[in-house]
Amino acid sequence: MANKSLINNRILLVEDEESLAVGLEYNLVEEGYTVDWAKNGREALKLFESKKFELIILDIMLPYVNGFEVAERVRQIDPQIPILILTARTATGDKIKGLESGADDYLTKPFHLKELLLRVKGMLKRKAWYQKTSSKQPVYKFGDNEINFENFSCKCKDKEFTLTAQEAMVMKYLIENKEKIVSRKELLENVWHMNPDIETRTVDNFIARLRKYFEPDPSNPVYIKSVRGAGYVFENKPL
Repeated sequence: MANKSLINNRILLVEDEESLAVGLEYNLVEEGYTVDWAKNGREALKLFESKKFELIILDIMLPYVNGFEVAERVRQIDPQIPILILTARTATGDKIKGLESGADDYLTKPFHLKELLLRVKGMLKRKAWYQKTSSKQPVYKFGDNEINFENFSCKCKDKEFTLTAQEAMVMKYLIENKEKIVSRKELLENVWHMNPDIETRTVDNFIARLRKYFEPDPSNPVYIKSVRGAGYVFENKPL
């Protein structure tokens, strides 16, 4: 039965395997989503430029324009739209490349339909939370750092760079819970909407990257601190 709260969520499904795409489209519509199906990368970009979408499900191996390039071009236009890569390519290098291209999540074929639907629901829920909290405080400053949570641009002294959507969400969550201990389990459940028993190194890897961006000395953090056996705490105090 369709969830009425999801009716207005339009999804762009980019998949050249017709039998899979037809099944996915049917099940997404049954869940209450509106779905536009693109059979190749070129068609996907045309649809993306002409309509408003809330989420993209994207295959990598596509005719004309591959999924990596589609993700990169989408990110140039909209840094916040969730992108779920769906592919038969299981190599770690492909996963990393997909995430670096701008994808938020990665699901390999074959997959369980229920898992895909749960991931879509979680990504849309996460997007809604992020947009709500970011509108209250779109720019945040600490030390020599400045983060624009609307377009993910950052400044640190004389450096300028851009966060990924996931990096921005982790920082936003830590800042929203400033001076409170945030566990890895909490971040996995509330930022990634993952089972906390899975991907246990995910949080640590993100924290390490964020420290390289924002800490004067990443090996001795003053903003994103570790609490042994408990998690992390964000502090914004004058140095």
